[in-house]
Amino acid sequence: MGVNFSDVLHWPNHRTLRQIPFRTCGNTWCSVVAGAPVCEDLHVETSVELITAPGLATAPYPYAAVVRGASNIIFTAGACPLDEDGHTVAVGDFAGQAEQVMVNLKAALLAAGADLTDVVKTTVCVASATRDDLVTAWDVVHRYFGDHQVPSTLLGVATLGYPDQLVEVDAVAVRRSSCSRR
Repeated sequence: MGVNFSDVLHWPNHRTLRQIPFRTCGNTWCSVVAGAPVCEDLHVETSVELITAPGLATAPYPYAAVVRGASNIIFTAGACPLDEDGHTVAVGDFAGQAEQVMVNLKAALLAAGADLTDVVKTTVCVASATRDDLVTAWDVVHRYFGDHQVPSTLLGVATLGYPDQLVEVDAVAVRRSSCSRR
């Protein structure tokens, strides 16, 4: 990795330090001070705070999530109700498709080094204009998240991308940066 002297850090009441991104672990910065590198480990704990907002209607989910600390953000594609061969499962069954969607979402998160407890936002799309169908899918998603209920948007849509697809869920997750994870 080349040295980039255009990264300049200004500290209040201190001289300007040139920053060299020296990434041994993704969390180390080296400053050039008096011509010699001075490295500092910037490991910071990451936490996710789920926010309920005073003055808004009580809901079975938080209205917002705040990520604090050094972390990686993971964006998933919409998880679909497909089996390993790419075929839509549980045709006509909102709950059955939501089950497969959540299994596939969890697999995608695990492949990225995260889990459902790292999720900070979801969007749940249900191909129906009937509220009962939306609630059926939502109940399955809600069950998978257990006590970790994150801000979520539930949408009734006209159609989804695969033949006979009724449910899709995408997620944003945050996990702490770490030397052991890649």
